Amino acid sequence: MTGDRSAATPFDLIALGEVMLRLDPGDSRIRTARHFTAWEGGGEYNVARALRKCFGRPTAIVTALVDNEIGRLIEDLIWQGGVDTRFIVWRPCDGVGRTLRNGLNFTERGFGVRGALGVPDRGHTAAAALSASDVDIGSILTTTGVRWLHTGGVFAGLSDATAELTLTAVRAARAHGVRTSYDLNYRPSLWRGVGGMARAQAVNRSILPHVDVLIGNEEDFTAALGFAVAGPEDYRNYDPAAYAAMMAEVAAAYPTVQVIAATQRTVETANVNGWGAIAWSADTGIVEATYRPRLEILDRVGGGDGFASGLIDGLLRGDGLGRAVELGAAHGALAMTTPGDTSMATLAEVVALADGGSARVRR
Repeated sequence: MTGDRSAATPFDLIALGEVMLRLDPGDSRIRTARHFTAWEGGGEYNVARALRKCFGRPTAIVTALVDNEIGRLIEDLIWQGGVDTRFIVWRPCDGVGRTLRNGLNFTERGFGVRGALGVPDRGHTAAAALSASDVDIGSILTTTGVRWLHTGGVFAGLSDATAELTLTAVRAARAHGVRTSYDLNYRPSLWRGVGGMARAQAVNRSILPHVDVLIGNEEDFTAALGFAVAGPEDYRNYDPAAYAAMMAEVAAAYPTVQVIAATQRTVETANVNGWGAIAWSADTGIVEATYRPRLEILDRVGGGDGFASGLIDGLLRGDGLGRAVELGAAHGALAMTTPGDTSMATLAEVVALADGGSARVRR
């Protein structure tokens, strides 16, 4: 088993990002757990995996791993997700990880008044050291027939090198006519020691002039870009005009961005959230997905990545922005009903929910 396809077969999407080993204590807590379930995950990778496993699209990941047993476990999990591994940069293991290592992400699901908790252990990883000199991203884009490049603020926030590589990648994609999406995905832990919001905004603002589709949530647009919604924060009192104004500001600042999309979440408890999504384009203005006021959640991590993959699939199909947002919101909702970062939904389930289906038993 190689996990790779024929070089002559084009990819619908290539993701640029880090893939970590997620360790999940299930119903327990990290600090008291004695057993963990291992998954793979990463903000950019999750999109590529969902597009492959749920939406049936050929995808690949550009990343780096240390060549040890942990790295090979992550590779095996990527294979199981159907994502092509040929663009993984393998780094030698120095024995104990003094120079480079593979990232770990301990994740509690949360319950009731106890929110979900993510504890990343990702300093000095192989992916964080990946630079533009290590990856000929222009060659990858031109030789694979790829239609779409997806990356985001998680990867760009790992180091100065990954910020530069992200900028190089989106520039190359634009030069070669490859559509690009960028998920802001602001993570305070990534930026805390390197300049916080100010540094995040500087990095993101340098990248956005080369991006076609911008994805985030209301917190991302504020923390990662400096744009705020002038209206109620509670989506149950959502003011479309306020979001339209914010998205128009973003579009005016970055005229190359053709689509701006945002998930909307109202947290009632760790297991009950309001969930919806909106998007903007110059042709459509604001479009909204079905809002689910009391969505029951098993594992909320990966909901935004589920939205991004459904949105991208809809845009690749040419279904129109309204349908793409509906597919994204439905897929994100389903992704949060199963454990792990990555989606276990089927395309039939996504389409049925997007079309107004219910949770009635199927026989």
